Amino acid sequence: MPSRRLIIRPGGIGDCILSLPAIEHLRADYTEVWAPSSIVPLIRSTQSGPISSTGIDLLALPGVEPPGGLIEKLRSFDSIVSWYGSNRAEFREQVRALGLPFQFLDALPEPGAKMHAADFFLRQAGGEGPAVPRIEIERGRPGDFAVIHPFSGSARKNWPLDRFREVAARLPIPVRWCAGPEEALDGAVRFENLYELACWLARARLYIGNDAGITHLAAAVGVPVVAIFGPTDPAVWGPRGDLVCVVSADALDEVSVDNVVEEARDFSPGVFGNEES
Repeated sequence: MPSRRLIIRPGGIGDCILSLPAIEHLRADYTEVWAPSSIVPLIRSTQSGPISSTGIDLLALPGVEPPGGLIEKLRSFDSIVSWYGSNRAEFREQVRALGLPFQFLDALPEPGAKMHAADFFLRQAGGEGPAVPRIEIERGRPGDFAVIHPFSGSARKNWPLDRFREVAARLPIPVRWCAGPEEALDGAVRFENLYELACWLARARLYIGNDAGITHLAAAVGVPVVAIFGPTDPAVWGPRGDLVCVVSADALDEVSVDNVVEEARDFSPGVFGNEES
């Protein structure tokens, strides 16, 4: 009988993208992935759906009846690999009591671990690194522009906006600013759908951004990326790819405009052309 596997991966955009090699490694004859609704459009190679629509969050709540058909749906799989519920003892006890074939994976590397998160997720799934997330997209005509996304999921990871503006003024090609639906930035390009955003990013000649999920997205579609890191260890959480450069310091204030422009020039000389000749 063909094997049926369910993979459940909650988390932020960056965490989910870094898990893509593990998800690919876990594919069975039939594979279904439950992920955050924003991530679902990025999972193109298998059946996927949003976690929020499954009702699984109700499964271990005392006195709450889970949605009709959920347990039968879960029992239809030979294997369920889940980052969801890995830190919830009551959830693990409930699925064990129901006899459901769950295998739980740690949602985050152990504190102090020096292994890259993508390698950690892949190793948990039984694979070996180095793990490099890839997102297959429909590639349009390359554009002659750079993209800057000056935000992240945490203010402490944001390099100052005025420094991004200084970098933009020193780039020799037009800059298009990118922002999420709720990030305040006049004139920014915004996409509700991450797959559409990925296709647009792939047309850029250069991407510059913070330690953020969109930076991982740019790296996964093969754009030359300059990522700016401060409080987070890029050895664990940096974007992965052949065209990725990380500028890091213990404090973001220590990263200068010159640092970022010089890395962009060295890393993507085609953008700067022969400006110094």
